[in-house]
Amino acid sequence: MSAIAELSKSGTGLPACHSGSPPPPKTVDRGGGGGGGRASRRASITGLFVLFAAVTMFFAALTSAMVVRRGLSDDWVSTALPGVLWFNTALLLASSAALEAGHRKLKSGDRSRFNLYWTAGSILGACFLGGQYFAWSELNARGVYVFTNPSSSFFYVLTIAHAVHLVGGILALLYVGVQALRLRIGPAVRTPVEVASYYWHFMDGLWIYLMLLLFVWG
Repeated sequence: MSAIAELSKSGTGLPACHSGSPPPPKTVDRGGGGGGGRASRRASITGLFVLFAAVTMFFAALTSAMVVRRGLSDDWVSTALPGVLWFNTALLLASSAALEAGHRKLKSGDRSRFNLYWTAGSILGACFLGGQYFAWSELNARGVYVFTNPSSSFFYVLTIAHAVHLVGGILALLYVGVQALRLRIGPAVRTPVEVASYYWHFMDGLWIYLMLLLFVWG
């Protein structure tokens, strides 16, 4: 008994008991983009693919209307594509490549290179839209307007519809760029980067399809 009393006075020997609940476990963000975790990432990717399906059906309807209109009419006059469209295509491909390079740099933890590539890709994408304006201006200078003939009508409708969808992509790229500079996006939180880059790649592929369609059927 005396030994126990001595241990109690010296504060050694017996482990101290701590009151209160244990500290909560640390949470790990696995790329959910803002703390949503894997479920949030799955929801974002699922929503993106639903959007892809809707856009695909929209342009498929326009394609069908174009093919039918050309086959049933005798007033179809093919529209010569402005030469700047090929340069614009190269810009869009370069933009997509820069964004993909930035995405990979972010996955490896290189924030500075990510910011560099992402900014370059966003600028190239904006230049593509500017180039599209020059293409429309070139047609106007040649006297080819929306209602000049069915071919020119479909050219304007298809290219403007694509440009409108691309504006949404530019806004997404700018949002990601700003969030990255504010350190709200990083190697462990990159779902917004994936969503924006996947959307941009889809718009890239869609433009290649439109170029082939207009070159062959326009």
